[in-house]
Amino acid sequence: MQDGRIERGDDEARGPKKVFVKSYGCQMNVYDAQRMADALAPEGYVETAVMEDADLVVLNTCHIREKAAEKVYSELGRVRVLKQERAAQGAETQVVVAGCVAQAEGAEILKRAQVVDLVVGPQSYHRLPELVREARTKRVVDTEFPVEDKFSVLPRPEKDKVRSRGVSAFVTVQEGCDKFCTFCVVPYTRGAEVSRPVAAILDEIRGLAEAGVREVSLLGQNVNAFHGEDEKGRTVTLGGLFERVAAVPGIARIRYTTSHPRDMDEELIAAHRDLPQLMPYLHLPVQSGSDRILEAMNRRHTAVEYLRIIERVRSARLDIALSSDFIVGFPGETDADFRDTMRLVETVGFASAFSFKYSPRPGTPAADLGEQVPEETKSERIHALQELILNGQRAFNAVTVGKTVDVLIEKPGRHPGQLAGKSPWLQALQIEDTEARIGDIVKVEITAPGSNSLFGRRVEEQASA
Repeated sequence: MQDGRIERGDDEARGPKKVFVKSYGCQMNVYDAQRMADALAPEGYVETAVMEDADLVVLNTCHIREKAAEKVYSELGRVRVLKQERAAQGAETQVVVAGCVAQAEGAEILKRAQVVDLVVGPQSYHRLPELVREARTKRVVDTEFPVEDKFSVLPRPEKDKVRSRGVSAFVTVQEGCDKFCTFCVVPYTRGAEVSRPVAAILDEIRGLAEAGVREVSLLGQNVNAFHGEDEKGRTVTLGGLFERVAAVPGIARIRYTTSHPRDMDEELIAAHRDLPQLMPYLHLPVQSGSDRILEAMNRRHTAVEYLRIIERVRSARLDIALSSDFIVGFPGETDADFRDTMRLVETVGFASAFSFKYSPRPGTPAADLGEQVPEETKSERIHALQELILNGQRAFNAVTVGKTVDVLIEKPGRHPGQLAGKSPWLQALQIEDTEARIGDIVKVEITAPGSNSLFGRRVEEQASA
């Protein structure tokens, strides 16, 4: 070190290389971010939560919402300043843009942001170590859809790493989408529907369970379109996969997201009835309650067909909590169309839901439609819808007060003496308890609703006679 500057030869004195991964968007991006870190671990990179300490900064992007790309460029402006400051101290910083914005924008990112060294799409991040090495000598773009299966190449994470991430874990089982909803970029950024082999999924889940994971959430853009092959070459549906996952020792809870109504088959509905490990919670996006808008969206189902699916699911599992997605202000949406959406929400009685104002995504058919709804009208409608959804959520939470449920303890609570976990219905719960351990599943009586979570008290297990 000379004049306060770190020489390149001082790498050992600085300790291991550090990688900072910032993930935007869906749970699949969270999973992808973890697997990127796993892929880089054999190269000597350790994760850091502080971007200023990172030798490698990875922005794992999402392209679903409006101005997603612009948000990335804004973040890259801050990264540029950081890179300059570290360079002044003699420290090198590589910058990677990954994920769906990377897939959609490609080389344009390198043109607009000189700070970026590497652009890599979501189907190529298993090649991150070699791409990072290549990017030390030149700027690199890799947004091809590779022939090899990235999951078969990625290393299994170390047990200590899995433990540090908690007792709940995401596992991607399906990627891509063949539905081509007119508002959605996923088919263009993630490609066609592809399912992982059953054996590979179970191997990953066994590894997670051996490291202490109690709950797995199976992920896919259309997860209930899963059609993976088993060891005998037979096609297995999602319901069949759940049976196999439920048999993995240590796995006590199974969840899944996100589903499409057209792929909600009878085997999957039966799994909700027959498998106690499958939690009584279903996120099933409908997007609109208007048949006219659903047709314009190319959803390929009607509101009545959606309601019939809900009836079948509720018949199989009476206590199931339902969640959905809604888009407000799709091109051509009238007041009558919006009233149909509000009517559907009231009919179903969702425990929770996500709602968004429509935003044109470049390259999608809906972006070229006329009759764009004024922003003021979108704002009025989203406010009314969210108020209705919130009322439904409050009503559902109120009904659960007084019930005794199994709660998976995930972490310390907000205050001393508290533990935090999740109910079977995915509600956050805070309980007063000093004896339970992280990973325990304990009986809890729900005593009161809060603004962001429920509160409960530990109930002693009753000894069997």
